[in-house]
Amino acid sequence: MNNCQQLQERRNTISQLFAAPVRLLAPMEGLTDPLMRQILTQIATDLGRPYDWSVSEFIRITQHVLPAHVFYKYVPELRHDAKTSSGTPIQVQLLGSDAQLMAENAAYAAELGAPAIDINFGCPAKTVNSHRGGSVLLDEPETMYQIISAVRGAVPDHIPVSAKIRLGYTDTSRMDDIRGAIASSGADWLTIHARTKTQGYKPPAYWDKIQSFNALDIPVIANGEIWNVEQAQNCMQQAATKHLMLGRGAVTRPDLVAQVDNHTENNADSLENTSTLLWQDLIAHQIKFLEGAAKNDIVLVGRYKQWLGMLTKGFSEAHTLWEEIKREKNKTVIIDALQASVRQ
Repeated sequence: MNNCQQLQERRNTISQLFAAPVRLLAPMEGLTDPLMRQILTQIATDLGRPYDWSVSEFIRITQHVLPAHVFYKYVPELRHDAKTSSGTPIQVQLLGSDAQLMAENAAYAAELGAPAIDINFGCPAKTVNSHRGGSVLLDEPETMYQIISAVRGAVPDHIPVSAKIRLGYTDTSRMDDIRGAIASSGADWLTIHARTKTQGYKPPAYWDKIQSFNALDIPVIANGEIWNVEQAQNCMQQAATKHLMLGRGAVTRPDLVAQVDNHTENNADSLENTSTLLWQDLIAHQIKFLEGAAKNDIVLVGRYKQWLGMLTKGFSEAHTLWEEIKREKNKTVIIDALQASVRQ
């Protein structure tokens, strides 16, 4: 197959991927790790609305091509056709500022089975930005262009390359330059978190500012401050895109993806959330989380409490459990408490 044929094949693949509204699970450092991805994608699949795909936590690229075991650590799904146990594809996200190194690592990730490469220009963490990674590069559109185009040139033509950005670093004054860099880079689609780095995660998100990126001849995915059906609908309307990436809202309400699509498909007049997942249904998944792989039980319990704390925003029953186990360090005791709540 020649280059033109491979390019056409990729375009056809992308057209098929975005033929219907896509719903993605966001990459969130320290939150949507492989265990959390497994749980959340399983719940979505069980509810009849699986995520179209998820993106891994970013893999930091600094000095050399990473060995395979590092890719497998962040994306163990690469050992299983790059899919979770429920069949949700996982794409590999890279973060770095050296175009050549990013390209070489992307090529290796593709060799290991990555179905697509996503490039992180959105991470607002100070430690990442201070080392010239993530959202700080939004002030360097030319560097963004160099990275994306180098990665695009390094991976096989049939493998898509995408980028995830914010609206800017300190402000939105470089939006036109950022859009121009994306336009000429060869990116196959773009995900936009509708805030600047400086705005962090503080409400509101400025979904309307995404709309100008629709001038690009690629699909645009909206992200940021989508906690419920009403916000999802407002985001799609203001951003003028039907494609969404769900982040913290999907962790707080693991049925959010089903709620959003049930509303859209039924053309419901009310924007109230329609619960598709009861607390009792979620207990087995919480136990499975606590029985998952981790460095040790202390880490696992800490990660679970992080999740339970977020679930208190979506489920009233989570408040009761949180008060009962918030100081508990024994995993077995927490599992017993969860099992006891089933019998109540």
